[in-house]
Parts: sequence; structure tokens; C-alpha cells
Amino acid sequence: MFKQYQTQCEGFIAENMKTDLAHDLLHVKRVVKLATLIGKKEQAELNVVLPAAWLHDCVSYPKNHPLRSQSSLHAADKAIQFLVSIEYPEQYLDAIHHAIAAHSYSGGLIANNLEAKIVQDADRLDAIGAIGIARCIQVSSQLTRPLYAPEDAFAEQRSLDDQRFTLDHFYQKLLKLASLMHTRTAQEIAAQRTQFMESYLLQLALEI
Repeated sequence: MFKQYQTQCEGFIAENMKTDLAHDLLHVKRVVKLATLIGKKEQAELNVVLPAAWLHDCVSYPKNHPLRSQSSLHAADKAIQFLVSIEYPEQYLDAIHHAIAAHSYSGGLIANNLEAKIVQDADRLDAIGAIGIARCIQVSSQLTRPLYAPEDAFAEQRSLDDQRFTLDHFYQKLLKLASLMHTRTAQEIAAQRTQFMESYLLQLALEI
């Protein structure tokens, strides 16, 4: 059923995404692809999963914005307004709102149904692995954060601070995401992507 609304959702998100390089239409399309894969394997309601995946970042404040933690709630509200305007079936709207509101790591909301867990898993998977490394560096470059602390790159003698150093973000967040995946499908993908990040960090340590 969702297929007849996909073009409208894609057009809406393309118009409304205004944020950093790592949160662009390519990110959304990857999340949709992952959410579709996981949703089919986990036998979820795709009429909830897919619109939520397409619209999850229709509001996304920059990482250093004071309203950053409210991005997902604002996105959920805006997405539902749009879906109502295109007469998307009403019975799915509450679940879509929750899936979008709960997807954000910084928002801190608990995903309380399968569809919300899948959207959250898909979004978090795009933060790790090869693409996750690239996205992390994109965001940090925009915020003019150096790659690492010159005196102690891997925080062996200091506290981690990913507000100052890009490399710290791997240890404060990215390497922890695999343990937060809900679905078996996402857990398997996350394990492989985390292993890749660990290999990258080992190589980086050698080069530094």
C-alpha cells in the first residue's frame, strides 16, 4: 500500500532536509533500504516502517544546536501533518509518529513496538561501518573539530570529549551502538560494521 505514497514522501523529504552533510537525502535512502530489509525479515508492518524511515529527518537540527535533542519530536509532528495532507491511512499515523520520535539517539525515547525498533535500528546502522566513519568525519569537519587530541589521541590519560575531538566520538557512541540494536537482523549487520570500525581504529593508531 505504501508504494502509492512513496514519490510524495521522497519529494517532501528532499524539500525539507536542511542540516549537515551527514543528514542528507542519501542518508535517508540508506535508512529506507535498511529498514525495508529488516522490516521484511522481522515481518513488521511496512506501512508504518517505510513512511517513518522516509520522513524521520524532515526536521534535524545541527549537532551543536540547542534544540538538537528535540529534532525527532519536531520531525514526528511535521511528518504527521504532511501525511494527513496527502490522506495517508489514519490507522498508521500514531505508530509512525512514535517510530520517528523514538529513532533519535540524542532524543532518548524508548522504542516500544517492533516498527519503531526497526526504524531506530536502521538509522543507527547508518552511523557505523564504513559509511559511519565517513559521516562522523563529515559532521566533525563542519564543526571544525580536529580528528584527535595531539597529546593523547586515544584518551588513555584523559577523559573522552567528543565535543572537542572526532576520534572520541567512536568511543563515546559509535562502538556502543551494536549493543543497542533490537532486531536480530540489525545485530548481525552491526557486528560486521563494528568490526570494520575497530580495524580502522587499529590502523589509524599505527599511522598516528
